[in-house]
Amino acid sequence: MTRLKICGLFRDEDMEYANIVHPDYVGFVFAKSKRQVTREKARELRKLLDPSIATVGVFVDEEIERILEILADSTISIVQLHGHEDEEYISLLKEKTGAVIIKAVRPGNREEALKAESSIADFILFDSGAGTGKTFDWKLLEGISREYFLAGGLNSGNVRDAIDALEPYVVDLSSGVETDGLKDLEKMKEIRRLVRNG
Repeated sequence: MTRLKICGLFRDEDMEYANIVHPDYVGFVFAKSKRQVTREKARELRKLLDPSIATVGVFVDEEIERILEILADSTISIVQLHGHEDEEYISLLKEKTGAVIIKAVRPGNREEALKAESSIADFILFDSGAGTGKTFDWKLLEGISREYFLAGGLNSGNVRDAIDALEPYVVDLSSGVETDGLKDLEKMKEIRRLVRNG
């Protein structure tokens, strides 16, 4: 069954919504973004969140030491890399921590999608870009054999199509569950229904 990740939560009420909807994962964005949170704020938010929901930290070309600091206080348990981090960087991060690592890839063509299959990251996240709210050509992912996260322009109008066509391990939404740039509880509930019940 496809799992649900909701990314870009940054307000106390977002944690309240997450506790109601209970996605499998929530994401805190530590990179520069309108949804960016500080380490301190993320720590506060984590305390408000149901401990059974896994927390993902989103980073872009971050110094490994800073990631280790955020992992150390259990604010996050999963690291999502959205920059130019290469296999050497991922290898070093894996060496220093037991955290699950997700590497985001923006497949411009079939070759790039297939190349991502060999990454040493625990999971690949196929995305159209950093928060563009647009989808990409899902046909590029046909035949991908490893489990992956799917992001990029997913919303209540297309998430079921994505699941039926690709059977991703996780669907990852942010702007698709927002109204005017803020998380919307009703949209989150609708996505949960579509993902879990079909």
